[in-house]
Amino acid sequence: MCAVESKLSRLVKAAKMYYQLDYSQQKIANELQISRPSVSRLLHEAKEQGIVEIHINDPASGVQKLAQLIKSRFKVKDCIVVNVPMFEDAVIKEYLGKQASTYLRDLVKEGDIIGTTWGTTLYEIARHMQPKNVPYVKVVQMNGGISHSETNTYASEIVNFLGKAFDTPPHFLPLPAVVDHLVVKQAIVADRHIKRVLDLGKEANIAVFTVGDPHEESTIIKADYFSEDDLQILREKRAVGDICSRFFDIEGRICSEEINARTIGIELFDLSKKETTILVAGGQKKISGILGALNGNYANVLITDQFTAEALLEMQPM
Repeated sequence: MCAVESKLSRLVKAAKMYYQLDYSQQKIANELQISRPSVSRLLHEAKEQGIVEIHINDPASGVQKLAQLIKSRFKVKDCIVVNVPMFEDAVIKEYLGKQASTYLRDLVKEGDIIGTTWGTTLYEIARHMQPKNVPYVKVVQMNGGISHSETNTYASEIVNFLGKAFDTPPHFLPLPAVVDHLVVKQAIVADRHIKRVLDLGKEANIAVFTVGDPHEESTIIKADYFSEDDLQILREKRAVGDICSRFFDIEGRICSEEINARTIGIELFDLSKKETTILVAGGQKKISGILGALNGNYANVLITDQFTAEALLEMQPM
């Protein structure tokens, strides 16, 4: 074997022992009967000659690319794509909750008014909130959340957690999200105390919310706000989701003006005019609802998972 072949063979052998067999440099030195600095020089030369190529697979780079595509495709001002280990609702909600709580905490400044809604995703955000000492912050519930059934909407827990995080007394809206008759709603919202909370919800410059889905196991359906006739109308109008208990189709259009008129809380038109509207949602059942919300321009910030982000891009190609 010539000297060149001998050196090449030694480079390859050293590289295999170090990168494939996880030998220490000292152990390689003992095997090849050379000094440890010589092993270091061999490994460096192996990289220089292309015998060894190092590739780093950074999961963050993939989600950052997805976030940029979402921002461009849907014209939102910000998007955070969270790398989750599995496409399972409970896992997704916990991961999104942690990320959204950090995002909200970093965002809030003196004098901000934070409007929020309810549900299990919002509960995950609220319970992960870390305290931040910011003066003159207000927290307000933007829509009714008292359930007619035993289903917990977490409405009071959410505003309590957020109020505690920003050291401010929260403003509750202790009402059902939807009532049976328009006249009942009109009488309720005429109350000056309720009107004051509703007006504060309109004034909020930051809104954080999720999108519900019309699936029978979803929180809003299990809360028993809707009659069977209401549900039939939502099915016929192809409702894909709701924000603040207001249902819309894939294009973001309100599905039923009659049901919408009986709903207590912020109108989606008023929501869309806010400075920062943060939609936090992910999972198989939420994909169409998120798409409808983005098409309706109800959110200018999206926090979601990588599987949902990929599905959104597939559903709405360039």
